[in-house]
Amino acid sequence: MAKTSTSFFCKNCGASSSKWVGKCSSCGEWNTYVEEVIHKEKSDFKSTWKKSIAKGQALKPVLLHEVEKGNEQRIEIKDKEFERVLGGGIVPGSVVLIGGEPGIGKSTLMLQLALQLNGKKVLYISGEESDTQIKMRAERIPFSNNECYLFTDTSTQKIGQAFKELEPDIVIVDSIQTLQSELLDSTPGSISQIKETAGDMIRFAKETGTPVFLIGHITKDGTLAGPKLLEHMVDTVLQFEGDRHHVYRILRTTKNRFGSTSEIGIYEMQSVGLREVSNPSEILISQRDEALSGVAISATIEGMRPLLIETQALVSQAVYGTPQRNSNGYDAKRLNMLLAILEKKCGLKMGLQDVFVNIAGGLRVEDPGIDLSIVAAIVSSYENVAIAGKICFVGEVGLSGEIRAVNRVEQRISEAEKLGFNTVYLSKFNKIPKSQTKIKIVEIGKLDELLNLLFG
Repeated sequence: MAKTSTSFFCKNCGASSSKWVGKCSSCGEWNTYVEEVIHKEKSDFKSTWKKSIAKGQALKPVLLHEVEKGNEQRIEIKDKEFERVLGGGIVPGSVVLIGGEPGIGKSTLMLQLALQLNGKKVLYISGEESDTQIKMRAERIPFSNNECYLFTDTSTQKIGQAFKELEPDIVIVDSIQTLQSELLDSTPGSISQIKETAGDMIRFAKETGTPVFLIGHITKDGTLAGPKLLEHMVDTVLQFEGDRHHVYRILRTTKNRFGSTSEIGIYEMQSVGLREVSNPSEILISQRDEALSGVAISATIEGMRPLLIETQALVSQAVYGTPQRNSNGYDAKRLNMLLAILEKKCGLKMGLQDVFVNIAGGLRVEDPGIDLSIVAAIVSSYENVAIAGKICFVGEVGLSGEIRAVNRVEQRISEAEKLGFNTVYLSKFNKIPKSQTKIKIVEIGKLDELLNLLFG
C-alpha cells in the first residue's frame, strides 16, 4: 500500500507547497493555504476511452503554414441566445465552464440545452441530483431528445467507463465540485480533486473532440469556487447572473477562445423552463403611464447587440451629514466623477445631495456611452423635471464637461428608431449623415448645452 502524504494548496491560485506559508508566492494572497491529504498514483482515466490521435504520429515541431486547417463545423443549437454567447455554436473538443449562484437556473439551462440537441448523443452527469429529480425537471421543459443519457455518479473512473461504452457527442457535468478521483484521498470539492477531475475532463474533450460543459459553484464573493487555475484550463467561462426574486437571467461571457467576450444572452425564467428574450430592449425599458423625473433612456452595445436601457436616478437632500453615493449596475467611481463634473462645470450643488443610480432590469453596464443618460437622469431628479419619453441619449462625458464620440453609433440610433424614439442626443463629433435616418438627431458639444436644451 502506498504511503499517504499531505500537502498544502492555495485556495486562490492552486499553487502547492510542502509546508504551510502565510503568503502565497504565486498570487500574493494571505492565509489561503489549506492542508489536504493526498495520495496520487498514475492515472489510467484517459485509457478508458478511444483516443482520436493516430498512433505512431511523430511529435516534432512543424511550421505554422504547414499546419492543416481543421474542417470541423460548429454544432448548431436551437437556443440562439446561448449560440450567440458561445460565438456561433458549440466548438468540437471545447470545454465550457458555467458558474452562477445557487438556485439561479444553471442546471435547468444545461438540461434544456441537452434536450434541444436532437440527433446528438448527450451524456448528462449529475453528482447532486438523482435520476428521478432530473426526470421531474425534464417533464416541465417543452423539448425532448431520445438520446439524452443520465449518469448519477461522481467517480471519474466509472465516468471514464461510461465514456468508453456510450461514446457521447456532448457531455454535461453537474457539477465539477462533486466529482472525485479514487486516486486521491482528499474530499470532493477540494483543490486537488478539482484540478485532477477537471484535468481528466479536459483531456477527454481534447483527445476525442467531444464538447464538455462543466457547471461550477461560486463562492460568497461571487467568484468560481476552486483554484483560479480552473478558469485558465477551460476554453470558455460563462457567468449566469440574475436575481432569484426576478424572472430575468443574463448569460455573460467572461472568457472565450472562440468568440467575443462581450456577448450576453437574456432569458426569462418560467414554469416550463428558460425562455429566450429576442428583443431585450423591451424588457429593459419599464412601461410608465406618465412621465417621471429621474429617468432617461440610453443606447448601449453589448458585444454585437445594441440595447436600449433605462437609467434611473434619485437625488435628495443629505440628512446624515455625509452625502451617500450608491449605484446599482453602474461603476460607482465613474458616478463620483460625473457628480464632480456637474458641480464644477455646471454649478449644481451636488456635494450636499444623496445620489442613487440604478440600471433598470438588473443589467450591469460598463459602456461609457451611457454617461450622457446618467447625467440627464441625475439633473432631472435634481430639478424634479421629467424628460420626454421618446428621447434617447448617447455620449461619453469628459472631465472638462465635453461630450465625446462613441463607437458604433449607427447601430445605437437604429435600435432607438426601431423602438419608436423620435429624438437622440449625441456628440457633435460623431459624424452621422442625417439623411440616413428619420429620427431627429441633436448634436451637442458640452454638458451645458444639454442642460439648457432639456431644463432651460
